[in-house]
Amino acid sequence: MIEGLVWKVKRLGAMGAGEVIHRIRRTAKQQLERVELIKPPTVPSPDLSVEGVRLFSDPDASRFDCKAYQAAADSVLSGRFSVFALADKQLGFPPNWMQDPLTGTLAPNKFGKSINYRDERQVGNIKYLWEINRHLELVPLAQAYALTQEDRYIDGIHALLSSWIAANPYAQGVNWSSALEVAIRLVNWSVAWQLVGGADSQLFMNEKGQQLLRSWLESIYCHCHFVFHNRSYHSSANNHLLGECMGLAIASLTWPHWNESRRWARDSCKEFEREALLQNTSDGVNREQAIWYHHEVTDMMVLTGLYARAAGRDFSAGYWDRCERMMEFIQALMDCGGNVPAIGDSDDAVMVRFYDGLDARVFRSLLGVGAILFDRADFATAAGGVDDKARWLFSAEAIGGCDKLFEIEARSTFEPKSAFPEGGYWVLGSNLGTPEEIRVVADAGPLGYLSLAAHGHADALSFCLSAAGTPVLIDPGTFAYHTEKRWRDYFRGTSAHNTVRIDRTDQSTIGGNFLWTQRANASCLLFERTDDEDRWVAQHDGYMRLADPVSHRRELKLDKRSRKISVVDHLECSGVHFVELYFHFSHLAQLSVEGQKVVALMPTNRCTLSLLNPPLNIEVIEGQDEPALGWVSYRFDRKTPCPAVRMSGEIRGSARICSEVQIEFSAAPPMVLGRAVQVAPAGAE
Repeated sequence: MIEGLVWKVKRLGAMGAGEVIHRIRRTAKQQLERVELIKPPTVPSPDLSVEGVRLFSDPDASRFDCKAYQAAADSVLSGRFSVFALADKQLGFPPNWMQDPLTGTLAPNKFGKSINYRDERQVGNIKYLWEINRHLELVPLAQAYALTQEDRYIDGIHALLSSWIAANPYAQGVNWSSALEVAIRLVNWSVAWQLVGGADSQLFMNEKGQQLLRSWLESIYCHCHFVFHNRSYHSSANNHLLGECMGLAIASLTWPHWNESRRWARDSCKEFEREALLQNTSDGVNREQAIWYHHEVTDMMVLTGLYARAAGRDFSAGYWDRCERMMEFIQALMDCGGNVPAIGDSDDAVMVRFYDGLDARVFRSLLGVGAILFDRADFATAAGGVDDKARWLFSAEAIGGCDKLFEIEARSTFEPKSAFPEGGYWVLGSNLGTPEEIRVVADAGPLGYLSLAAHGHADALSFCLSAAGTPVLIDPGTFAYHTEKRWRDYFRGTSAHNTVRIDRTDQSTIGGNFLWTQRANASCLLFERTDDEDRWVAQHDGYMRLADPVSHRRELKLDKRSRKISVVDHLECSGVHFVELYFHFSHLAQLSVEGQKVVALMPTNRCTLSLLNPPLNIEVIEGQDEPALGWVSYRFDRKTPCPAVRMSGEIRGSARICSEVQIEFSAAPPMVLGRAVQVAPAGAE
């Protein structure tokens, strides 16, 4: 009770006067809805003569591995779901839509907006419960039917939809507590609707099917009404607002069967474009400072943009330019093995699961789509080829016209963009795009977006290192959101990043699971690249709030000939402080300490981390619970031990800490199609 009150006070502090008034009004409206003084919407009869957009045409089965899609659909029909840390969990078909698959907790069946979904005692782990209610599994059922025309998949779709609609009447239950969840469900419904043939589908051919058609369209209308009236504004207007506008836009273009559809389509498309330009910098970085959300938002922009284009409502040239810039940022961060640093929060979300296993290579997949959209050979080279997501989104003719981009003979090395000053990231590197590349991603960006900075981590002046297509120094990821506060705080705290921590205090102050009350401000002072050397200098003020203020300035220098990275940390202060310098290695590294050196043996290289001055205590810590240190989260709700180096000791007044990283290639690098980092080892939690 006290903890909840403290959070509410802190949350209130992140709001301006306008937001406070907005939330009071919305709360009052919700109370009136709860007691039905404001009635649920009356659903008008749909005019099915008005045709909706058709983005997904009848697929050519020869372009796909039909057996793989059948296997994915058959798994769903057998009641097996993979949800975050649960693999092939037997949930039944259809599952209990109100039961958390992880804990078994049954969420209360009451007015959705009155349910505290942050309370694990009420709903269990809400991420697990919401995930199955997004209906990502509906799409493989529809794909399998579209490819095979087998009746069992139509029967499965009927069972899943009719079960969900019966269990989730408008505004009742936890599945009506978040407009974003409602919107994402609409997107998956839209894809499935088109793949089975729309209103003329075999799904609706008999009396039972006609009843489903009526109830589904009624629920679609209610979904659109709910999203339109419950969008996220003010300090919550981050990717949630984008997702809500995406769902409403896609739904109103797919089902333009009511008078309100025109307004929903007009308003949501306009707001989506405006927010896409606001929430992403002009140099192509999502302002939430979280790379998985960068992918997620880029994916939203592609999908919503293609729907709008197909409906004759194409977005502006500026919109598509911003989308292209965002793909350039992905390209810049991606090493030659397909790995992208796991900076900031990640919840493993995909808007539509176009094929099983897509999340294993979402960044390459997006670049493949970008190669087709923007006629970019360099994107095609980074993507490595056309995948099934592109085959669903684009016709055979459209992809065939871009075949030359993906031909092996046409591929070449390329030098991606290296500076994103508005977004706050810089890339130092040598031999980029080749098997002998060294790639350093340095962070001097803002903590996050808007007053909450909800998905940012306390990682100012951190950096990640990849060599020969293998991550060496990593960002350990996220692990938890609403539950396990201790781990939530650790993974986004300063000690989980490759930077300096002072007096065992985070650079920025955590106020809640998605709230920061004090934040470090970082800035780049210098970035220069030459044939022989790259140099980056940046600073932050996060520790100026201490009783004896400490200023942190860091210089990274890559000597391309010697393959050596020097790290110089300048700490300016007057008094005595306890200093910790962290380096987090991939789980693939085998570490040994030799005096003031740490030697890391990797599959493709040998890395030597040396502390030059002053002498500090050097430890290698792996899988420590209290205090937490030496962990990596490759997937949401999974963690596994990884070796972390901590160099620590006292300084008295200003100090200059010098360290260096020496890279030696030891074997031919594997060109792996990675995710954010390497695939987690067997047995990861």
